[in-house]
Amino acid sequence: MPAGPGKVAESLSNGSDDGKRREAEDRTRPLAMVRNIGIIAHIDAGKTTITERMLYYSGTVHKMGEVHDGTTVTDWMEQEKERGITITSAAITCFWRDCQVNIIDTPGHVDFTVEVERSLRVLDGAIGVFCGVGGVQPQSETVWQQANRYRVPRIAFVNKLDRMGADFNRVVGELRAKLGANAEAVQLPWGREDGFKGVFDLLERKAITFDEASKGRTLIVAEIPSEAVEAVEKARADLIERVAERDEESLAAYLENPDLSAAVLRAGIRRLTVRGELVPVFCGTALRNKGVQLLLDAVVDYLPSPVDVVAVKGTHPKTGEMLEREADDNAPMSGLVFKVANDAFIGKMLFIRVYSGQLKQGQNVFNPRTRKRERVMRLLRMRADSHEDVEKIFAGEIGVVVGLKQATTGDTLCAENAPVELERIRFPEPVIAIAIEPRSRADRDKLTEALDALSSEDPTCVIREDPDTGQTILSGMGELHLEILVDRMFREYKVQASTGKPMVAYRETVTATASVTHRFDREIGGRRHFAEVTLEVSPRERSAGNEVVLAVRKNEVPEAMQEFVSQGVQDGLMTGVLARFPMVDMRVRVTDVKVDPELTTDVALRTAAVMAFREAALAASPEFLEPLMAVEVVTPNEYMGDVLGDLNSRRGKIREMKAQDMTHMIRAEAPLVELFGYATAVRSLTKGRASYVLEPKQFEIVPKTLREELLNR
Repeated sequence: MPAGPGKVAESLSNGSDDGKRREAEDRTRPLAMVRNIGIIAHIDAGKTTITERMLYYSGTVHKMGEVHDGTTVTDWMEQEKERGITITSAAITCFWRDCQVNIIDTPGHVDFTVEVERSLRVLDGAIGVFCGVGGVQPQSETVWQQANRYRVPRIAFVNKLDRMGADFNRVVGELRAKLGANAEAVQLPWGREDGFKGVFDLLERKAITFDEASKGRTLIVAEIPSEAVEAVEKARADLIERVAERDEESLAAYLENPDLSAAVLRAGIRRLTVRGELVPVFCGTALRNKGVQLLLDAVVDYLPSPVDVVAVKGTHPKTGEMLEREADDNAPMSGLVFKVANDAFIGKMLFIRVYSGQLKQGQNVFNPRTRKRERVMRLLRMRADSHEDVEKIFAGEIGVVVGLKQATTGDTLCAENAPVELERIRFPEPVIAIAIEPRSRADRDKLTEALDALSSEDPTCVIREDPDTGQTILSGMGELHLEILVDRMFREYKVQASTGKPMVAYRETVTATASVTHRFDREIGGRRHFAEVTLEVSPRERSAGNEVVLAVRKNEVPEAMQEFVSQGVQDGLMTGVLARFPMVDMRVRVTDVKVDPELTTDVALRTAAVMAFREAALAASPEFLEPLMAVEVVTPNEYMGDVLGDLNSRRGKIREMKAQDMTHMIRAEAPLVELFGYATAVRSLTKGRASYVLEPKQFEIVPKTLREELLNR
């Protein structure tokens, strides 16, 4: 039952701690009492509102902010307050039932999906929030698949059940059908739409309402009304059967007595949730202060602590040997930088999840990517846009490091005498770009500084220079993403600049295999430069990214020289061969490098590698790639024909159509270049009654007509 923030929690470990794990004596809370969770959902499902209630009920804040008023704790950026959306993931710590709950509130808009990606990479559990009316929406599927990729255990919360058209059972069905989740209701809603009163707790067989005078802080627990007893008992019996089917301990108890006690059932649900075999579903309406306290209880009861999840895996930076790091305070330190932020007063802040050991103020840490050590100047614990200084960050905790100059998103920080490189975070390719120029010579340096800071914070903000025009090109994940980046540049960095119209970020690739040897032997500045590079290029699967393999022995070619060859290949990948677009989805295998100890220079090696790459790429049937978008449109039935016709005219391919009461849901794929101005077109076709979502899907080879146009630019 609801415990409230003051109740001491029982030991909640699922038994994965084998007794060998060591915890520091000065740790304030045992590892089993720590929860690192994220809140993930489609845009406008209520993530930030739920976070705000969690902070209020846990005593972290004393006044609840509202998204529509721009007063929430986690949406602290000016752009977030103005638009009423979450743009950057915010980390905040609260305490519930003696557990330390580190919460990351993530964006729902597809343009900022990288924030979800890097948050899920370092979290132990997540809350999936679903609108009681909209159900499983497009971005819900995207974030769910991201969580699947990192095997993050989840619970679900069906929000906004007080709204017209809300249907709890339908949403649970969609969780199973659309997401493939083993979703099981552990609560039932009491009342529907504007008659929503509270919830029925299936484990305890109680009816719970939320006192409006105390803004939901006081819970009123009563017996189940007679008219609802049958439905609750049936739902409880179904829940028990589903748990017993998958959990051996629950099955043993079930065979003795099919009516499992709340404690036995809760323990079974926890084991299955931690293993990712069950998704418990809760319900409420956060805006009306109903259900969030019980959701906090669920975080403590069902989501894993750092001791419940498997040890993080990595590789030795020199030998490539697979290594594991347990959540152990006395193990060698290892942590992953998952986010970078620049603060006008503090400087460069690195958000880090410490997986093992202790990160201490003043400590030297080793970065396997740069092969260098740096000193930690300050350690902080964040409260959205405010912070407190701490002396240590223990294993299993999230904090901020200040003072490191060379580290960036995805880097591992570890002990130099026990190095490990953790798996890096995957980031999607930008799909849209704009040209940007300073308005005066005085703004040039400020523009460079601003763009460097923004790209260090956001790996999907990519800066490059057009080799033909010399213009600076800013690439991102969508029109809103670029709009926010430019707005931040103007406001935060006081840069005066002019921007062009958005344009599609095309890419290049190869469709065949080719091998080339290039010999560079030239006199430059009175000195002879020599190198010879042989390499092979071949295509990879779409969205697989680039792979560069140096199949050259170190005893034949020193490691330093191999690095120059690698840099030359990377230069070739960045500049392309058809129209200077970056090249993707390629494998480059360097098979031979000939050097002369007296004549070989870094210039020769890089140039030979670049030229060999370009010649091989041109011989391997290069093609242009364009970003393809997944489109979902919900339109009233009478406009369906017009919407379909418009999508077909934009080279769209219809993948699915589904009737929903008085509307139709259309799922399609269309090239991004054809979707500029789509918002205006949809409003015009449907008199403003349709809604749509665009989401980057993948890159595809362009048609021949467009290929000729790009070649002739």
